[in-house]
Amino acid sequence: MSQTASQDSPDPLGELAPFAGRWTGEGEGHYPTIDDFAYTETIELMPLPGKPFLMYVSRTKHRDEGRPLHTENGYLRRTGNDVEFLISQPTGFVEIQRSQLSQGVLDFTPAVFERSPDAKPVHELKRRFVLDGDTLRYDLWMAHADTPLTHHLRAELRREG
Repeated sequence: MSQTASQDSPDPLGELAPFAGRWTGEGEGHYPTIDDFAYTETIELMPLPGKPFLMYVSRTKHRDEGRPLHTENGYLRRTGNDVEFLISQPTGFVEIQRSQLSQGVLDFTPAVFERSPDAKPVHELKRRFVLDGDTLRYDLWMAHADTPLTHHLRAELRREG
């Protein structure tokens, strides 16, 4: 590829580029089978030069006690006109969610959800991200054991830097 062609190439992240960064904030969780809780969270969406994806890392801590609660890793990537969110969790889950990006909203639909034989009986996760300037909000729904898909988490994060 000539230098001119590479300079004329569009950003491989396209409309995902505004999601890149380190995001910090607070969230709240609830579910019919547990006590409500509050947490702090850091999400990193890190670009790799020339690649059409962002590396994803999420870390949460109990808001009052500071103890770690949850972590997950993966990728947010462009696939043609769609966006895929590939996630692995150390609790024994892997998931692929798909969405179209529309005005800063990623309303993911589960494509693949698998759990290890020893993982908790989670049957489905659904996620939604809304990007508004330097604010990233998300919601997560979960189906667990005999509880159907129910809202579980909501957070609002601000871009650092």
